[in-house]
Amino acid sequence: MRIADLISWFEEWANPAWCESWDNCGWQVEPGILQEQARVLVCLTPTLAVMQEAITSNANLIFAHHPLIFNPPKSLRTGEAIADMVRLAYIHNIGIYSAHTNFDQVQDGTADVLAQILELKEVTPIVPTQASLGYGRVGVLEPFMTLQELLTLIHTRLAPPNLIVSPTVDLQQTISRVAVLGGSGASFISAVVKTGAQAYLTSDCKFHQFQESRDRGLILIDAGHYATERPACDRLVQKLRSLNLDWVQLSHKDEDFRQFFP
Repeated sequence: MRIADLISWFEEWANPAWCESWDNCGWQVEPGILQEQARVLVCLTPTLAVMQEAITSNANLIFAHHPLIFNPPKSLRTGEAIADMVRLAYIHNIGIYSAHTNFDQVQDGTADVLAQILELKEVTPIVPTQASLGYGRVGVLEPFMTLQELLTLIHTRLAPPNLIVSPTVDLQQTISRVAVLGGSGASFISAVVKTGAQAYLTSDCKFHQFQESRDRGLILIDAGHYATERPACDRLVQKLRSLNLDWVQLSHKDEDFRQFFP
């Protein structure tokens, strides 16, 4: 399949026009590779390590969740990460394409995959946007679990380096309704409360957002940005493999930029 056809297929599923106004979805760098047979390296974040992996693997497309360029750079200079990524992309004819907030909303996108990992039932978006799509997912645990069991399930299936959880006096309380949103989801706390969820799995939550959740009766569970979004990248690889591409692989050089000192 040509890269142009692959991108057309993807954009019918997750239209870049759906991305937020502050976001930057779609082509980040397109060095004239649209007619080539697709050799795709999928990653969460496009970094120089991922670019070197693409070069070594003879890939011609880095398909990333996070954009390479969020804000327009004022200059491009050697030694700066974005400039070096662009330079290497043109030297080695490797495109960089990003699917961010458009990919967050769709079926089998970041939130939907989290809901599937926890095996939630009767799933609906936390914030609907269009035609049953939207940001986050909320659903029912079947069977119900204790909070301790839910935390163990999250730790086992997402393998985060750590879990940060709202203080609670009862780890044995029964949890039946859970909300999930991959990546930075603290701004959705009010919307989650309205869904009747008892627990909310997301990431990048600050001190006072844990306070807000506690005061509103919501158990906030922060598993980290990488752990909550990387599974959707793996699912995307599975979908791309069904298209019989020349080559597709999940990056081995993707990085979690947070480490917890023992």
